[in-house]
Amino acid sequence: MAEVIKTATRDAYGKALVELGEKNKNVVVLDADLAAATKTGAFKKAFPERFFDTGIAESNMMSLAGGLATTGFTVFASTFAMFAAGRAFEQVRNTICYPHLNVKIGATHAGISVGEDGASHQCCEDIALMRSIPGMVIINPADDIEARAAVFAAAEHDGPVYMRFGRLAVPRVFDENYKFEIGKAVTLKEGTDVTIIATGLMVNEAIEAAKTLEKEGISVELINMHTIKPLDNEAVIKAAKKTGCIVTAEEHNIIGGLGSAVSEVVSEECPVPVVRVGVNDEFGKSGPAVELLHLYGLDAENIVEKAKLAISKK
Repeated sequence: MAEVIKTATRDAYGKALVELGEKNKNVVVLDADLAAATKTGAFKKAFPERFFDTGIAESNMMSLAGGLATTGFTVFASTFAMFAAGRAFEQVRNTICYPHLNVKIGATHAGISVGEDGASHQCCEDIALMRSIPGMVIINPADDIEARAAVFAAAEHDGPVYMRFGRLAVPRVFDENYKFEIGKAVTLKEGTDVTIIATGLMVNEAIEAAKTLEKEGISVELINMHTIKPLDNEAVIKAAKKTGCIVTAEEHNIIGGLGSAVSEVVSEECPVPVVRVGVNDEFGKSGPAVELLHLYGLDAENIVEKAKLAISKK
């Protein structure tokens, strides 16, 4: 049996920044006193003259990022998702997105899988917040390969990008030949009975769920929706017409995230049942990450149950 490689997407983010910095001298990185946790410390070590620690002042960091971007730099601003999307929301909206500046936000420690840090740091609202800002691109990679690709794609993109990275090491889904494109979903498996659209660490859980469902004779269409905004509407509509029902899976509140985005498209273009797997509009608890994921139903077992529920609603 092949060895399962597990890497936290935040680790891939840090390594990708160094790789990008070697190729692009125009890249600068900002961090809010969390370089060891966000993994931007590797960039600081490699390029100290292009790294700025703003201290525990996330709002100011976003304003500084916007200012640097006006002078022509490609700026990566990093901190925990709770502080990037929550505490600094006004600055992200008014200072970065309103003037459409070239700032890329590397938001780590997103979701329930932050674990023992508890509800104050388990940000399950960030996608909803960032989706509400015009012009913001949102990328939620499934593994380290996709995280690396997202960093390079974000650097090439003209305008603000919000990248969501996790603390927990997750299994590798893709190989080195993987091709990433902003706004273009990836079909991992074709099927006819139910569509599962997953994002982030839930992609691996969806893969395991699909295996279980297939053993029971249920044909699964499986889609990795790495870009939440702009959503790949065409892929969603095509899948809805093909299978007649959809399950969404995300490590985020079921309100405002992937489930909401998919439901909005489906309700307008091709009404079919949509069942959402995610955090059911509640705060998290402190505990081991893997146990919390099971506690909140963010696992393959719950996806299997919800897939059967979606099929029953046709």
